[in-house]
Amino acid sequence: MAAPLCLFLTRPRLVWFFSIVASGLAFLISCLLLQQVMASGTISYELGAWDAPWGIEYRIDQLNALLLLIISSISTVVLLAADTSIRKEIPEDRHTVFYILYLLSLAAMLGIVATGDAFNIFVFLEISSLSAYALIALGKDRHALWASFQYLIMGTIGATFILIGIGLMYQMTGTLNIADLSIRLPEVAQTRTVFTAFAFVIVGVCLKLAMFPLHLWLPNAYAYAPSIVTAFFAATATKVAVYLLIRFTFSVFGLSFSFTHLPLQVVFMVLGLVGIFAASTAAIYQSNIKHLFAYSSVAQIGYMIVGFSLTTALGLTATLLHLFNHALMKGALFLALGAVMYRIGTTQLRDFQGLGRQMPVTMAAIVIGGLSLIGVPLTVGFVSKWYLVLAVIEVGWWPIAVLILLGSLLAVVYVWRIVEVAYFKPSLEGADSIKEVPLAFMIPIWTLVLANVYFGIDTRLSVQVAQAASQSLFGVSP
Repeated sequence: MAAPLCLFLTRPRLVWFFSIVASGLAFLISCLLLQQVMASGTISYELGAWDAPWGIEYRIDQLNALLLLIISSISTVVLLAADTSIRKEIPEDRHTVFYILYLLSLAAMLGIVATGDAFNIFVFLEISSLSAYALIALGKDRHALWASFQYLIMGTIGATFILIGIGLMYQMTGTLNIADLSIRLPEVAQTRTVFTAFAFVIVGVCLKLAMFPLHLWLPNAYAYAPSIVTAFFAATATKVAVYLLIRFTFSVFGLSFSFTHLPLQVVFMVLGLVGIFAASTAAIYQSNIKHLFAYSSVAQIGYMIVGFSLTTALGLTATLLHLFNHALMKGALFLALGAVMYRIGTTQLRDFQGLGRQMPVTMAAIVIGGLSLIGVPLTVGFVSKWYLVLAVIEVGWWPIAVLILLGSLLAVVYVWRIVEVAYFKPSLEGADSIKEVPLAFMIPIWTLVLANVYFGIDTRLSVQVAQAASQSLFGVSP
């Protein structure tokens, strides 16, 4: 409702404030929903009081509630910096369009997570994707159009695969309701149609997820989109895709079908580990910092996939923890890069020379975000990797634990490249005029940076919700 209402507001700053209010209310509702779900269990709401399978159900459990909290909180914090950031990156006559598209994307992601209807997932996915293509194309670099087109092609293929899979499931069961599908699919699980549906859905979701080797659209989309768009999508879009992967494998097709009848465990473990090393290595050689952190995101998705592939409650807890923690890391890092972009107009590594002296507060934010990415103790990154290593050791896969630690060492290399250039190289000519960004931009950045430290020390919220969600998916009573 808020997105079309923006058209009636005449001033860009008024539209910005209205967008913050809309996103802030979504955040408040998400907090209340999480509190209610943790206290009294799953919430189910049938639109228009129409029973499934005819009616559309909205269903909130611990997993949905965690994702709703991540999406709405990141959206609200990022929007606080939007007014300052987009002035330098988007022409003023397009500011209202930006906020409309942003709110549509936010609403669609919240819808994907909240709905209990498989076809509705596809509808919301399309709304989210279409607004994402347009948001990326708003970037001032001409490469943004090519990045948007590349994402459009890959995203359309992914969405089509998901739609075909959902259609085949409907053909076999006569329902689109996720709860009904989970009951009816086991009766026809050994048919070719269901195996085909599963393959289409998984490949489609992995394309949206940017899981290695289906990640080719992501680096350019992150690098050439406006900084605010990159910060929002890096912290939320891939998390929604991970949610879909978990929802379809655990809730729709079921654990037994997904991992017993098919070699999914081995496939995802191998692709997750290869993704960690291939993407981290690619990140080391990037000259654009946005590209560097985009490849880093592909590597971090690899960690989530490794935890997911363990098919244990602790492994899934590690994945959900990293989902929460990675949103904080990448939100902080890309917002800080937006601040650099605001001041010097570029995110090329060579232009970071001496920036640690000109923009010490912003660069400190990037360093802390980088330490969290590596997994240094007292940051959220350490908590995620600690639980992931524990989960791997629990199943007796010691070599995998070693590989996870080695993957973290590669993160040290690419983070150090930024630190070295910013702090140990002389400033470029004319750098004396560079100063810190306005306070309105700095507050959102440091909100996320401090969250990286706070949730690295006080893990009660993230760990409790992740454990509750994981146990409910495995059918274990807390």
